[in-house]
Amino acid sequence: MDRIFFRRELEGVATFWRIHRRDGVTLGFTSHDRDLRFDGVLHRAAPGMLPSAIRRTADLGPDSAEIRGALVHDSISAEDLSAGRFDGARVQIGAVDWQQLDRIVLYNGSLGGISHDGGAFAAELRSAKADLEADPVPRTSPTCRAQFCGPGCGLSENRFSTVAEVTTTDPDTSQVTFAGLDHMKFSAGHLRWLDGPSAGIRMEIMAANDSGLIIDSVLDETHSSGMRARLLEGCDHTAATCESRFGNAVNFQGEPDLPGNDLLARYPPPK
Repeated sequence: MDRIFFRRELEGVATFWRIHRRDGVTLGFTSHDRDLRFDGVLHRAAPGMLPSAIRRTADLGPDSAEIRGALVHDSISAEDLSAGRFDGARVQIGAVDWQQLDRIVLYNGSLGGISHDGGAFAAELRSAKADLEADPVPRTSPTCRAQFCGPGCGLSENRFSTVAEVTTTDPDTSQVTFAGLDHMKFSAGHLRWLDGPSAGIRMEIMAANDSGLIIDSVLDETHSSGMRARLLEGCDHTAATCESRFGNAVNFQGEPDLPGNDLLARYPPPK
């Protein structure tokens, strides 16, 4: 867009920001006193909630920004923040002419740490340039460094995913049992709920036994039988599992036979 903002002393310019959650929900807000619709998103007037000053740099250092506000809007609640619905969400912040709807995006990033105290919350924003801080040089390790069914693994996620229905839940132990499922295959995997109060939320599977799966989050008491989830099998990232279970040793991203740092300090095995 060729529009240059703030060339005149008085302009009808408001701030807008969008939150694209990982469960597919997009929320739009504006500092204007009425709702604005553009780019196919309804931006709701959100009094008491504003992004802070945005600092943009020409170097490779991350740009800084922050969102603070009161938990007064129905779209953002303490329950959703605690449930992790906003973790890792993508954020866009910009300026919009509330009369002509000319707009420009000033900031792209994602939500980092989120804290809430009483009726207020604060969210740290990580700019897109923060990805440049990642170390691209791999480190040696006896286990596979690749994410299971991710880049470098070479296996298809659809092949090792399944949709199953809940039969029983135990909120006290965070255990879930699914119908017709070999639970042991899903240890160290994850699931994403398709129904119920946690729909769209991903949960990690910490352990498995013959009777169910232990997940890393507190289960809502309204979770009941018949609710569906999409589950991805787990991998312990060892060379033996990669070869025997998945037949994928050619893509193993590790060095299982490389001596460790303690090689010189090891004692010989007893005869």
